[in-house]
Amino acid sequence: MKPPLTLLATFLCALVPAPSPIQVVENPAVPALQKITPFLWFDDDAEEAIRFYAALFPDSKLLAESRWGPGGPVPAGKLMFARVRLAGQEFMVLNAGPMHPHTEAFSMFVNCESQAEVDDLWTRLTADGGEPGQCGWLKDRFGLSWQIVPSALSQMLGDKDPARAARVGRAMLSMGKLDIAALTAAYDGR
Repeated sequence: MKPPLTLLATFLCALVPAPSPIQVVENPAVPALQKITPFLWFDDDAEEAIRFYAALFPDSKLLAESRWGPGGPVPAGKLMFARVRLAGQEFMVLNAGPMHPHTEAFSMFVNCESQAEVDDLWTRLTADGGEPGQCGWLKDRFGLSWQIVPSALSQMLGDKDPARAARVGRAMLSMGKLDIAALTAAYDGR
């Protein structure tokens, strides 16, 4: 059986008008794919996105890649496909043209341990064309949706006292970037 990256390259070759030699670079030291792996389609800026995301999160690494040859939907030599790890989570990314833009139907949920982490990620992900949203949601400059959420929020929303959870929910609905102190004040009824 062909390795997963080779299968993907073979599949993508079938989508691209001939001739389209694709350079496949595989690293035999990279472990097999996890059972379920999110797959992100980019127009033509996947490589820039990968570098940006890897700078945001520790334990990030490019695991495998392939590049477009002549005749593809993006210029020859551009990243076609990559398998990456971001904060320990594997993803597959593809540059394949503008046919399938990102939507809010899929988002990256980031569990943050502190307000400083929320603030840092929010600032960096909304910079250079990103868009802040409501309730901890935002879109980065590549159009990918993110939820930047303090871990304390799920604990407060899951409280057995429905009045406390409801106050936190109302407070959250009034926010863009989530504020742990304000959520805690609502939780405590202050």
